[in-house]
Amino acid sequence: MPAAPFMDIASHPAAWTPEPVENARLAAFDDPEEWTAFSQSRPASGGSNTVWESRVAVQGMHCAACSLAVERALMAVDGVLSAQVSAASGRAIVVWSAARTSPSAWMGAPLAAGYSVLPASDAFSASSSSATRQQSRLALWRWLVAGFCMMQVMMYAYPAYIAGPGDITPDIEKLLRWASWVLTLPVILFSCGPFFGNALRDLRHRSISMDLPVAIGIAVTFAASTAATFDPAGRWGGEVYFDSLTMFVFFLLTGRWLEHRLREKTAGSLDNLMQRLPQSVERQRLDGSFERVAVRRLQVSDLVRVLPGEAFPADGVIEQGDTLADEALLTGESRPVPRPCGSRVLAASHNLSAAVQVRIDQLGADTQYAQIVALMERASADKPRLALLADRIAKPFLWFVLLSAAGAAAFWWQTDPAKALMAAVAVLIVTCPCALSLATPTAMLTTAGLLSRNGVLVRRLQALEALAEIDTVIFDKTGTLTEARMGLRRVLAREGVTQNDALQMAAALARHSLHPVSRALVAAADERFATSASASMQWADVIERPGLGLESATGSIRFGSARFCGLDMQRQMQRPGCLQVFLADSKGWLARFELDEVGRPDAREAVVALREAGLSVEMLSGDRAAAALAVSVSLGIEHVRGDCTPAAKLEHLRDLQKQGRKVWMIGDGLNDAPVLAGAHVSVAIGSAVPLAQAQSDFVMPGAQLMMLPNLLLQARRTMRIVRQNLWWAAIYNAVCVPMALAGWLPAWLAGLGMALSSLLVIANAARLSRTGPVQANGAWSV
Repeated sequence: MPAAPFMDIASHPAAWTPEPVENARLAAFDDPEEWTAFSQSRPASGGSNTVWESRVAVQGMHCAACSLAVERALMAVDGVLSAQVSAASGRAIVVWSAARTSPSAWMGAPLAAGYSVLPASDAFSASSSSATRQQSRLALWRWLVAGFCMMQVMMYAYPAYIAGPGDITPDIEKLLRWASWVLTLPVILFSCGPFFGNALRDLRHRSISMDLPVAIGIAVTFAASTAATFDPAGRWGGEVYFDSLTMFVFFLLTGRWLEHRLREKTAGSLDNLMQRLPQSVERQRLDGSFERVAVRRLQVSDLVRVLPGEAFPADGVIEQGDTLADEALLTGESRPVPRPCGSRVLAASHNLSAAVQVRIDQLGADTQYAQIVALMERASADKPRLALLADRIAKPFLWFVLLSAAGAAAFWWQTDPAKALMAAVAVLIVTCPCALSLATPTAMLTTAGLLSRNGVLVRRLQALEALAEIDTVIFDKTGTLTEARMGLRRVLAREGVTQNDALQMAAALARHSLHPVSRALVAAADERFATSASASMQWADVIERPGLGLESATGSIRFGSARFCGLDMQRQMQRPGCLQVFLADSKGWLARFELDEVGRPDAREAVVALREAGLSVEMLSGDRAAAALAVSVSLGIEHVRGDCTPAAKLEHLRDLQKQGRKVWMIGDGLNDAPVLAGAHVSVAIGSAVPLAQAQSDFVMPGAQLMMLPNLLLQARRTMRIVRQNLWWAAIYNAVCVPMALAGWLPAWLAGLGMALSSLLVIANAARLSRTGPVQANGAWSV
């Protein structure tokens, strides 16, 4: 697999300028109408929209050197402004100028280096899936041939291991060697095809990757063994290594196949997410009948029929039918959500119970599903700090491998040429920067996939590193710890009037207003009188007085402030954090209603879990100090500030940071943008702000606060896994390289060690996907 070039291609762009692309597949992407399927326009200097950000899938990468090669190939194209590539996820984010280049041009640059680039959505097309299956079958056949030939060669080598001097005649020994040579040929010509093919591309493009030292080791071992077979008395000696050769090729192919499967499992959440949209849906014709059409042919205002078990193709409103929808991946709500006629449904959510007809109002990139996919694609191409360090090490490390192998061969050649050969081969094979480069991104992508399945979207993978070191968490109040609505807490009525009668009359007036207080009264009445006929009381000709309240047309009854109702202000006895409204008739005061904010049901539990996890919990609010204090007391938050402007919140945050505190900010994203951007780590709660505009590291559309301790503990666990992986990769290379240099490591064992090193890193990261939910005491349930 091609990788980082021998010379800095950024300073030699002519060497990487793509040739004219004749491939019709790439040329089709030059149509501007196709760009919106995998790209988003970004404002350029001067306000023009000629800069695009494209999200693509890159096939053929296996290590950090591969991703560096793709990045540099893309950056060498005139018009590509930036490129970010992740080998662990196989994703890339490319920013390019439409005035200077085209998709076929920059997609052709990695193709020339041996990598296939496709729009992320096209990576799951039927043709692409078919090609992937063919490649998987071919890889399986390579592995089977290598395994069969290895067993046969070992059978022919076994007599030489156990036979004493003179037990085997020269003719029999020669026959066994010839048989081993013949059985090794299929391994070299067929099973080793990927290693040699990628190494040749490396040499053509003046690049270096892990396949180059492996191919050199295989070729040298086979050449020396062939020479010993044809000329046992020659300078290469009479030893043959067909058994070691076939064995380490088998181990390498085994490791690569298992690594591919494990990476699909750990980093495949994004792939699963992108396949949730249906391929077709039933759309209504002009005559009222329905026809099945491809989803890409839908338009805004189309009426579609979604059957039970199908996914909704776009955002829209149900015009006929009632159903249950599974929105777990979009909102984090694990239970089916009732969606009656008139309610909104989201693209990629699943219709569970009944056929419904939906009027489409948002398609493609405008849907919430598309915004989530864009966030995850951007995060999957992100490179955390430790991953960037590993990438910088990968290329020098490969040069170290080649130089060490040459040094080992030169050292041992003077005393034992046969040992010199195997020592050099062992060095070439045993060293594995793949484990080092996969240690961080594989673990973080596994965590990102787990979090996305539980309603937390990761916008920047680097934030997982920072979150593991957090010691202080700050909550916004309104919309974060409390819901963006009010609730009725208490009803007081004059003598002779029941609370239910007072609420019933107030709600009848409030139904004529959209004010939050009116909506709270109506909601309380609907909940209390859901099965009572008395809930149908209505008032006609209600007049709303802005800023004051509501009154009947005759003025006989009023609902609103004490002054509007003509009441003595002494009757307005305020409780901290409580809002009071009144109901009055011609006789005067009739009832008083006390309302306050509705706290999120899991807010206190989340605060307790965060405190038990060792964090200092604070709350900053722009609301009145009394209201903020009331909420903080109910939740057990000791440090609270009210009447805070966005600037005051940011100033307090910076004061904490000057004290050396590492701060995690949690807000609703509406007026918290400055403090969210200034914190070490930030989370935007709910859906008040479009996902693409959220100034945060994480987004929680479902606003389930108990996911916050989950997120914290998962980040800490992820970094423990990352450190374990890095230590393993470092210790493995520190131990095995000296053993190979000393000639103590046979080639087959070197191949086994190389395969196991990468597998251990990925299998360790896969443990992150088996984490269960956090309990009230902050402990993980596995």
